[in-house]
Amino acid sequence: MAQLPPSPDFETMEANAPRTAEQRTTILSLIGSLVFSWSNNESLFIYVLNILLDSDEISAAIVFTTLNTTRARLDLIDRLAKVKIQDEDVAADLQRLIKRFNKASRTRNEFNHCLYMLGPEGDITHTQTLKLLEVRGQLKWGEIKPVDEQRLAQMKKSIEDLRALNRDIWAFLPRLHKACHSRLQPVPTAPQHFSSGEDR
Repeated sequence: MAQLPPSPDFETMEANAPRTAEQRTTILSLIGSLVFSWSNNESLFIYVLNILLDSDEISAAIVFTTLNTTRARLDLIDRLAKVKIQDEDVAADLQRLIKRFNKASRTRNEFNHCLYMLGPEGDITHTQTLKLLEVRGQLKWGEIKPVDEQRLAQMKKSIEDLRALNRDIWAFLPRLHKACHSRLQPVPTAPQHFSSGEDR
């Protein structure tokens, strides 16, 4: 027979919530910055695809968005790069950029695809991943991790890494453009909606 978890004590949590508002605001702000920076970095790979396909921007965007996972998009870029890029240094730099993006993606996915657990004071205490794990032949749902100072430091580090990556991808695009001998118009300067956060 199915067993339901106990219902939270909403009245107590709401009464205590003002005391933990700052903690929640800090965590939610970090989550927002992480998702914001990650999304704008993923979008920059449209320009990478634009160059590799030797197409216009809208055509590259159509191909990019038709593939419905980040992994599929990066796999396509990886395969095109192998046949389009002759310069070994440029090819290696592209792989390093993708590797850095994938590393930050793991942190983003932890906080974007999870349940958030609240304590009796209304503070965010743990995350539970939304995927199955097999342990000793048994399936278990969702790894539970504390939202402690170490996790917050991990988030801050990923946000800084994504900001640096954003600038490095923009700097790389002209080199990729030249290496592919593309007939495209010069690579555009960074538009505000693809910039990865404010400079502090």
